[in-house]
Amino acid sequence: MSKLRLRTTPTKSSLLRLKRQLRFLHNGHALLERKRELLTRLVYERLGEFKQRRAAAQESLKQAYYWLSLAQLRMGGRSMHQASLGISPAVEISILPRRALGIQYPAVQAQLLPLQPVGLLGIDPSFDEARKCFAEATQKLAILAEAEMALCRLISEQRKAQKRVNALKYNIIPAYDQAIRRIKDLLEEEERATLFAIKRLNEHGKSL
Repeated sequence: MSKLRLRTTPTKSSLLRLKRQLRFLHNGHALLERKRELLTRLVYERLGEFKQRRAAAQESLKQAYYWLSLAQLRMGGRSMHQASLGISPAVEISILPRRALGIQYPAVQAQLLPLQPVGLLGIDPSFDEARKCFAEATQKLAILAEAEMALCRLISEQRKAQKRVNALKYNIIPAYDQAIRRIKDLLEEEERATLFAIKRLNEHGKSL
């Protein structure tokens, strides 16, 4: 990151203006630091939630594929294909916008629907069990997707806040501190020169 250098005229009004701006920057830095800490805490909380939901979805998928393989073994691929034709959806998914801490992400709602009976002979109970398990797995995957999207948005916002905090702390605020010191030094030097000139004038006046 390139160092910022402020260019301003060395006057008392400039000094007062820079001091006011510096106080504002310190307040902004404190607010951003609190936001960054809050986002970091939320990231860790969401990460734990995401891992739990991922484990639940993986276990649900494992069960679903177990019953699917059992149904295929008992019924055969052709019978399963015929039985699956015209089956009504078992999950209703809706996506709504949600906002937290100014961060918008999609909220996924997945509602299980009653399983409609299959009106064919030779349907093994494992087929209905596979349908039920896949519906539950789909619901868990939808919930997992929401957790993952929310986590990604939080991580992105946390990184932005971290960059802003670093920019203020290591670049912008030090530049203001440096500019204030430089103006103070120049004003003090100018004041000393003025006092010295006044002293010389007084001494010259006394000698006349």
